[in-house]
Amino acid sequence: MVKEVIKTSEDKMKKSIEALKKELAALKAGRANPSMLDKLMVDYYGTPTHISAMAQITAPEPRMLVIQPWDKSSIKDIEKAIQKSDLGLNPSNDGQVIRLVVPELTEETRKNLVKVVKKHGEEAKVAIRSIRRDANDKLKAVKKDGQHSEDEIKKAEDDIQKLTDNFVKEIDKIVDTKEKEIMSV
Repeated sequence: MVKEVIKTSEDKMKKSIEALKKELAALKAGRANPSMLDKLMVDYYGTPTHISAMAQITAPEPRMLVIQPWDKSSIKDIEKAIQKSDLGLNPSNDGQVIRLVVPELTEETRKNLVKVVKKHGEEAKVAIRSIRRDANDKLKAVKKDGQHSEDEIKKAEDDIQKLTDNFVKEIDKIVDTKEKEIMSV
């Protein structure tokens, strides 16, 4: 039972890290990155569809994305979805592909993006700590049942704290890396 609590907590913490990585990958950092379009949905024959499911997305240059739809008739729909999004990008198409030029970020925009990155990092840390709290609550319940010794429970609590510390350090590294990426001109 104690090992299950630790394993479950570790799995949940890993999922929090993955969620943070996805969230940060979608941020526009001055470089063209196909994952910027991951959250974008296109109304395709009445069905909301991810752009990546209807087109090939490449970044041939550091500041450009090229979207090549498999169905050329969907170009206008993709273009509309991009214009309606909060990406702030202006698509241009030649009838075959859509080109998105990612503008260079101003210093102020970079600083605001860093704030957003740090906010996401803090949210991830809160999630990790919440997982730790839940795990400790479960361990207290197990302790009351009397199925495990005091030492086993104490060791499990220490293990969960070590996991928490390690994942918080990993979040700090991820946030620092993204911050450097955004601030590099």
